[in-house]
Amino acid sequence: MPLIGREGPIAVLRDTIGRGLAGSGGALLVTGEPGVGKTALLRHVLGALEEDGPRLLTAVATEADSRRTFAALAELLRPVRVFDDRLPPGQREVLRACLDTRSAPVDGPFPVASATLNLLAEAAARRPVLLVVENLHWLDPATAAVVPFVARRLASEPIVLLATVREGFSSPADTTGLPVLPLEPLGPAEAATLVDACAPGLSAALRERVLAEGNGNPLVLAKLARIAREASGEATAATAASVPPVSRVESAFRSRLAGLPPRTRLLLLIAAVHRDIGVTEAVEAAQLIAGESVHQDDLAPAVRGRLITVHADALRFRHSAIRGAVLSGASPEEHTRVRAALAHTPSPLWARQEPSADVTTVPADDVQAVLRAAAERARRAGVPAAVAALEDAAQLAERPERRAELLLRAADLAVESGRREEVARLLDRAGEDPLSARQRARAAWTAARFHDELPEDADVATLTALAEDAAADGDGALALRILWTAAPHCVWRDGDHRAARRMAALAARLEPADEPLALAVLACAAPVEHGAHVLARLRHWAAQPSGDAVTDQTLGTAAVLAGAFELAASFSSAALNGLRAQGRFGPLAEAMTVRAWSAALLCDLTVAVPSADAALRLARETHQPVLWATARAAQALIAALGGRFAEAEELATEAIGLGGAHRARPVLATAHLALAQVAAAQDCLDDALDRLRQTHEAASPAFPPSALHHGLMDLVDIALRAHRAEEVRGAVGRAEEVAAVHPSPALHIAVRYARAVLADDADAERLFAEALAADLTRWPFARARTQLAHGEWLRRRRRDAAARTPLRAARDAFDALGAVAFAERARRELRASGEASAEGPPEVRELLSPQELQIAQMVADGLTNRQIGERLYLSHRTVSSHLHRIFPKLGVTSRTALGRLLRSSP
Repeated sequence: MPLIGREGPIAVLRDTIGRGLAGSGGALLVTGEPGVGKTALLRHVLGALEEDGPRLLTAVATEADSRRTFAALAELLRPVRVFDDRLPPGQREVLRACLDTRSAPVDGPFPVASATLNLLAEAAARRPVLLVVENLHWLDPATAAVVPFVARRLASEPIVLLATVREGFSSPADTTGLPVLPLEPLGPAEAATLVDACAPGLSAALRERVLAEGNGNPLVLAKLARIAREASGEATAATAASVPPVSRVESAFRSRLAGLPPRTRLLLLIAAVHRDIGVTEAVEAAQLIAGESVHQDDLAPAVRGRLITVHADALRFRHSAIRGAVLSGASPEEHTRVRAALAHTPSPLWARQEPSADVTTVPADDVQAVLRAAAERARRAGVPAAVAALEDAAQLAERPERRAELLLRAADLAVESGRREEVARLLDRAGEDPLSARQRARAAWTAARFHDELPEDADVATLTALAEDAAADGDGALALRILWTAAPHCVWRDGDHRAARRMAALAARLEPADEPLALAVLACAAPVEHGAHVLARLRHWAAQPSGDAVTDQTLGTAAVLAGAFELAASFSSAALNGLRAQGRFGPLAEAMTVRAWSAALLCDLTVAVPSADAALRLARETHQPVLWATARAAQALIAALGGRFAEAEELATEAIGLGGAHRARPVLATAHLALAQVAAAQDCLDDALDRLRQTHEAASPAFPPSALHHGLMDLVDIALRAHRAEEVRGAVGRAEEVAAVHPSPALHIAVRYARAVLADDADAERLFAEALAADLTRWPFARARTQLAHGEWLRRRRRDAAARTPLRAARDAFDALGAVAFAERARRELRASGEASAEGPPEVRELLSPQELQIAQMVADGLTNRQIGERLYLSHRTVSSHLHRIFPKLGVTSRTALGRLLRSSP
């Protein structure tokens, strides 16, 4: 039967496939309610493909397989594993290990994802590849981490991914930004056509009842039409009484289930309750419940009725709605008896099942034993498998407090996978039982570990108390982790200062237990009081590199909060390769954001541009919207410095909206700084000054207390140009007071600049000399700003010849840095001094996209396409495609020439 009413979706699918397989790649998610025809639509379109068309790789995710590590990925890649010998040895070994042993690698899913992407690229180099994944929402956790990763990186590859997602279910693709094709129910005319095709000759009343009950859902319409046709009477139609919309599909199976023998219905209930059960275990459980002999043959009526399939020992429902109908049709007492029987069958499922054998074979109420087994499970098979095992153990625990404890531990582990919806689900399940005060605090801590869900003041105090309890119990490492969840509150929002002092005091006591994390807490909670100590320890770590990526990432965060932007950029850069290799995308997103933010504040645009772009993509993949907002604010500042004023205003406006929603003060401060620079470049000085004053007034939501250096140079510069210098002397005085106790490099550079700019003529020359005599080796933008201000001061005093030297130096530095507006200002001053100044040449970064610039830099560093692909999580063929676009843009024809160009470019 042809598909009815689906001409539009068919055209969209064909267009996606045609364009993607031609070389541009692509992905499309088909969403809709159960029974709306997602699978039928895919099969219709795939059935029309030519025999010599794309290589078709398919996987159908099921609830039964959702706990089996890499079950769907193994099914998907089976036909192309013959190409794995073309992968780099490390990727080949990772892929073979996880697909053959079904164990997730200890260092996370992303090495597997990168290897999968390269394997598909190798296959697609010979024949375009069409991936089809049905029921994306039921992917096992390991595969769920891989498929969206691959889907976002199919550009420039002749690979297309089509996937189906059930409406109302969360899926790995929820935050990917992939295009979606919503499949709506049929309209009245199409629904009537379908009913007439399935059951011609129905009476008018019966036909109307079926149409009303089906409500446009093709599966429900077809099932009800056939039931009505078979019954040939109005009475049977009445049995399909109106049900809630979510149960319409289930209702289509009720009459068939009701007619099955009792033992068959019992076996189906057992299979529905335990999704992974085999026939042998189901029969054993049924015998315990029924107290009589039950045989595999008792499943035959369900097989004949096309409700289930049985192959060897595997039992599968033909449609999830059938399982739903079985579950909803059983009483609570029947559910309880089935669950109890499953825990006591002679050969329980978990005795043979991976991955949860090591957890569920220990008594569920022995929490410590379960947790030890889960830790071993995480080591061998990865975090997702351990989470699933803990959840299984919780289901079997009889004591509510033990069940809640296991679910809280599972949620804690699940945070590492970055899947917010899984954490929320586990916490909700834990909350179904009465929680102790400590368990409630731990639940709040777990929920707050996502950076966009910063705790309120009361929760900060609760978390601090929880950390104090953990420290008192001798677990200093846990105490610091809890503090680090609460500490960003002190940076992002102005809250409970007493709680901040408690945090800082505890972190100072615990510092030897985990110094980098303690430094980060101190930088958040007490940046001024502990600033000297934090910076001293940061310089110690800079002189003696840790070699540990997580340590470097943590130190980078502490450094940017302490105003040591040069150290923040160094620590964050050092962390990137290690975090990539470990597949730690959450910390990688933080490190890349800190690198982008600090590089933007330093006006190191060659680093800032690609870093901000990468930070945005990582923040989306790890579900960290505050990091997204921070990267957006950094991009706004980058655009303002680069002279792209309209773009800067658009990005800054977006960042202010995001920062306001999350009360993220550093985001607001950076965005206002960008807007102030745009306004100043357009001679709207009063507007620029008003913007900047918001970042220096304690009552303002854009005032970040840990970053008093934010825009201080701009504040003083613009106030002087607007003839409003007296209005900012108070802010400079407060900065002087902080600088007396806090050796923040950014703060001291800005204070020295402010002293010189605001000085009387008698002291200005000396103060400019002092400002320029400071070590500004790693602060070229600050040096150029100071040189520009000095040259302007000299020219205003008609010392044109003396002014030209600092003005030339400032112009050349601004050109090299890409600070377009400042370079133009230096040129104007030079012309006013009597010296012509030509326009600077376009920079490489102006000609390339952020990702192209990142690739070009890696080529200049001598990396191969494969090495670049491994670092950026792209296939080496995608890297090659980028280079084919980069070369003509820059007018080079070889990697050697590209390297020379970038090395010669300032």
